[in-house]
Parts: sequence; C-alpha cells; structure tokens
Amino acid sequence: MPDASGSSRFRSWDAWAVREHVSSLPLFWRVFATNAIAMLLAFAGLVFAPVTVSVPVAATEVVVLAIGLVVLLLLNLALLRPAFRPLDELAETMRRHDPLSPGERVPVEGEPDVAALAQAFNDMLERLESERRESARQALRVLEGERSRIARELHDEVGQTLTGVMLQVEALAARIPGELREQLDELRETARSGTEEVRRIASQLRPEALEDLGLLSALAALATAFAEQAGIAVERRLASSVALSEEQELVVYRVAQEALTNIARHAGATRVEFSLAADDATTVLTVRDDGRGLAPGSLPSSRGIRGMRERAMLIGAKLQIDSHAGQGTQIQLSIPTS
Repeated sequence: MPDASGSSRFRSWDAWAVREHVSSLPLFWRVFATNAIAMLLAFAGLVFAPVTVSVPVAATEVVVLAIGLVVLLLLNLALLRPAFRPLDELAETMRRHDPLSPGERVPVEGEPDVAALAQAFNDMLERLESERRESARQALRVLEGERSRIARELHDEVGQTLTGVMLQVEALAARIPGELREQLDELRETARSGTEEVRRIASQLRPEALEDLGLLSALAALATAFAEQAGIAVERRLASSVALSEEQELVVYRVAQEALTNIARHAGATRVEFSLAADDATTVLTVRDDGRGLAPGSLPSSRGIRGMRERAMLIGAKLQIDSHAGQGTQIQLSIPTS
C-alpha cells in the first residue's frame, strides 16, 4: 500500500515543478496561455453546461451569460496579474534609481523577458556611468586648472598690488601731518585686511597644503582655519595614514571644504566633529554638526550638496547625508580602497 505522506510530497513536488516551468516561459507565451485557458473554459461552459440561448434572448439567459463573462474576466485578471507583476516591480526599481549613486543596479530576476530587460537596463547604466565619470573627470581637471590659474593671479597680481599699497602707506607715515594719521592707519588696516583676504581666497582655490604636505596636513589646516574664522569648536580626529590616489585625495579635500563652508554659512552650529578614518577596505570622511539641520526637500536642490555627490561619483565613492530639523547634519564620504 503506497505511503500517503510520500504521495502528498510527490504531488507537492509536481505542482512546484509545474509552477517553475510556467514562470520560466517568456511573457508572450504566458499571456497566450492565460487567454487560451480562459477561452477553453468558455468553450467547455458552452458545450457541457446546461445553458441554451434562444432568439430573441431571454432575460434569464442574459443574466447567465453576464455572470459567465464576469467569471472569465476575473479569471483572466487573476492569471495575468502574476505575469505582469515583475514588470511593475522592475519599473518601480527603475524610478527609484539615482543617477548620482554609482554602482546601484536593479535585480536581474524573474521570468526571462523581465530578466533580459533588467540586464539591458543595468548594461545601459554601466555605459552611462562610465561616460559620465569620464566627462566629470575631465571637467574636474579643467575646473581645478582654472582654480589654480585664478589663485596664482590673485596671489601674484592683486596680492602684490596690495602689498605695494602697504609699503607706500608706510613710506608716507613719516611725512603725513598728524591730523591725517588716523585716516592713514585706517588705510593701512584696509590694505592689510585686503591682503589677508586675497591670500585666504587663493588658498581655498588652490590647496597648497594638499600639494605640498599631503591630505592629512591639508585637512588639519582646513579644520584649524575653519575654527578660527567661523568661531566654531572643532573636534578633530584624523587617521595616522591613508592610501588614496591624488584624485581621491582632492575629492576628499573638496567635500570636506564644502561641508565646512555650508556649516559656517547655514547651520548655526556651535560644535563640529571632523574625522577621517581608514582601514584595509574603506576610507571614511565624516563631518557632523549640531546646527539647525536641513529642511525637508532641500537636499536635492542644494548646489553644494549636488557638487559633493558628483565628486563622490567621480571616484566611485558613496556620499551619505543624514539631517533632521533641529538635530544637525552628518555628511559621510566612503571611499573603497581595496
């Protein structure tokens, strides 16, 4: 006598195999099979059911036919919905995709047509990201070159002019009448402040510390200058060493610079945590403040944040921004180094 449990397992396995076979069919044949089943059921109902249609059609016959039509439509809907659900899920995943989040891909799964569409979409993303990364890299080179040129001109032309003004003021100090001494001192202070401002702007345009001393020293100098100019306490924690390319170091520096600039201009913070940590797989820059936070919906529209995200995309890094009104903002840049 056959084992009942074994028979039940066999039927379960057989049903599972049928479902797997059906789900592996192309979408066209699944839709065709669904409509064929509906037509076969309608045919069987007309042939074997005790239903007749007279001429003219009686009211009871119309009711019976209407019920049959509704049943067939519901059956068709129930059979077609699972066939098209993977397409809906794929479309929703495509809508959520962020072009500034490199490496994110839609899952390649489901029936063959859906999987082929997902793979084609992923291939398109790969090409677009590669082209965009190369375009951004060239644009960054041009931008940094222009920054360096402007910084040199500010330092060599404007800075030297203001230095000359200060020397002329000093030369006039011994010969100027006493009643004009106060105005002369104001002129000297204006020239000195202008010289310092030109040097500050030039150093922001071209981070000499990054070129001469490396990333860690440049970040330390950046944090110190920010604390002095903005009057905000900075808790600084920097790794003893990092293994990054020149391009990656520049992106880290620019993201840190933009984050601190945003804090000074908009955050209303009293304290900033500034850290750079590194291990064998990842280097992570974190800038956290205790300011007012960002308003909902302001992240996508911020030009500074978009610039940081584009720079992160350039080197295949991940930029994460967490902000809540009244609770400050944290900007974290994660760079894979393995």
